[in-house]
Amino acid sequence: MALTYSQMLPLGTKMPEFKLLNVVDNKMFDSENAIIKHGIIIMVICNHCPYVIHYHNQLKKLVSDYNQSLNFIAISSNNIETHPQDSPEMMSDLFRKLKFTFPYLYDDTQEVAKLLNAECTPEFYLYDKFKKLVYRGRLDGSSPGNDLEIDGKDLRSAINALISGKSINGKQFPSMGCNIKWK
Repeated sequence: MALTYSQMLPLGTKMPEFKLLNVVDNKMFDSENAIIKHGIIIMVICNHCPYVIHYHNQLKKLVSDYNQSLNFIAISSNNIETHPQDSPEMMSDLFRKLKFTFPYLYDDTQEVAKLLNAECTPEFYLYDKFKKLVYRGRLDGSSPGNDLEIDGKDLRSAINALISGKSINGKQFPSMGCNIKWK
């Protein structure tokens, strides 16, 4: 594992269009057809990263708290030849175990990760209803072993501002975690 920080895609960037396999239902997911509520959260994650695993319970809370207001999409872009635990079959197994039903997409070509300037797992991207980036970076300041509370404070603050129509704090911090396993 190489500790890596996100690149902080510029705010206002339009959400990329993509068609990827959703391992939850084994169908192609087309971002162009996504029904937008208040916004969309794209999470670049993977199965094996301890930083992602660290947030599993907080991700369950986020989805429970905001699934009526936001669309959730998870994407894994790791090279499965070097990291078979991130394969579509294992991705599907993990989401069943976690009881997640939102799309978990496999980015086989790694093109979506490149369009997002993704560097690590996890990374979080919050887009408004016009598919413009309003938040990117970390969930909160916690990480495996630093003893800070896992509360999702940074992302939750941005979500709450988006939903209530308030301005989102421009002071945003990069996410950190395992580097994406590039081909």
